[in-house]
Amino acid sequence: MTNTENPPGPTPAPSRHQLALMIWLSVFPTLTVLNVTLDNWLATMSPVVRTFVLATIAVPVVIYGLMPQLHRARGRFRRLGAGARSS
Repeated sequence: MTNTENPPGPTPAPSRHQLALMIWLSVFPTLTVLNVTLDNWLATMSPVVRTFVLATIAVPVVIYGLMPQLHRARGRFRRLGAGARSS
């Protein structure tokens, strides 16, 4: 049964704390996987170049791949919580 009188509105923006957690949840695993995967290739580079390469790969992965997924998951989680409260 759907509630047609009060359809769900857009999910509000995450709080600063929620956004910080979402960023950490996407950045840490991404950098860990990249470091482990590219370790031999990156080992020959200076720390500045290594950081540049990692950031150049990680930022698009996080922004275009992982953060939209986390925002959708947060929206689903909020709707599930709201449904449990209205029952």
